[in-house]
Amino acid sequence: MTDTVANLILDLLEWIGRKERTYQETMDAWPTTCPRLPVWEDAHARGLVERESANGRFVMRVTPAGLALLKEVRPYSFEELQRQGGKESSQR
Repeated sequence: MTDTVANLILDLLEWIGRKERTYQETMDAWPTTCPRLPVWEDAHARGLVERESANGRFVMRVTPAGLALLKEVRPYSFEELQRQGGKESSQR
C-alpha cells in the first residue's frame, strides 16, 4: 500500500468516526473510481470499516481494528474522536 493510500485510509477512518455516516453518504464522498487509490476497498478488506444495518438503513462504522490503527498512527485524532463521543458512533 502506498503512503498516499495509507494516509487516505486514515482520513476515511477519521471521517467515519466523527459522526454516523450512511453507506450511501460514504460511497458518495469516497467513490471508488480510481484504481490507483482504492481507499474504500483497502479499508474494508483490512477490516478497518464495516457496513451495518441500523434503523432500516446501512451505516458505516470504524471497527475496533480501525480505531486501534488510528490510536497507533494518529493518536491525536483517536483522542479527539474519544472526546467527541466518536467511539460510541463508531462501534456497536
